[in-house]
Amino acid sequence: MGRLDSKIAVITGAGQGIGRAIALKFAAEDATVVVTDVNATTAAETAEAIGQGALAIPTDVTSRDSVDAMVAQVRERFGRIDALVNNAGWDKGGRFVDSDPADWERAISINLVGVLNTSKAVLPLMAEQGSGAVVNLGSDAGRVGSSGEAVYSAAKGGVIAFPKPIAGEMARSQVRANCVCPGPTDTPLFAAFAPDPKLQEALIRAIPFRRLAQPSDIANAVAFLASDEASYITGQTVSVSGGLTMS
Repeated sequence: MGRLDSKIAVITGAGQGIGRAIALKFAAEDATVVVTDVNATTAAETAEAIGQGALAIPTDVTSRDSVDAMVAQVRERFGRIDALVNNAGWDKGGRFVDSDPADWERAISINLVGVLNTSKAVLPLMAEQGSGAVVNLGSDAGRVGSSGEAVYSAAKGGVIAFPKPIAGEMARSQVRANCVCPGPTDTPLFAAFAPDPKLQEALIRAIPFRRLAQPSDIANAVAFLASDEASYITGQTVSVSGGLTMS
């Protein structure tokens, strides 16, 4: 029996990369996984890869209507949500002074407002249940900054800060909220941000473990924080960065 046995878990941005790895890990730990992604095709592919009754629901986290409809569908089908993983994210690299304000809006809407939308929809249900775990995917860019990712760093800083007051507000309902901050991770998003092999090599040399994180490294930490093994952990931020950042 896995550590997430019988839990209903909603994971955003689970069509690829870290989100897909989290979905697969949760399924391996015997959770029932709701795969959400703005891309209906990749969401369906992840759910098909999982099997085990996984449900794919195309969801745009920037739209409250889309999020509310997803949560209503999950509630109707399963009656509860035990874990919410806010993973959906987007980034576009470049110097801030050269950036397009339209890209600011997109980065903040997906990375930060998306977390507010899903949390607003799910937290009342968890409070009603008297249990639940929310895990946000932040980024070390939001903790220590990252050149070429100013607005992304700002948005992720908000994602890191948000679980702290939520943890306090929801504690009486036994609902926990924590944040996992990946360091550089071997995903399509990273490849798009750092297409130059020399830049990738320089980043890897800066990491004490001398390798990028694998999506499974992040998924393992998220699964722990969503599980009952972490029942006394709330309001915390954990970096999974191979020692690149240390707190």
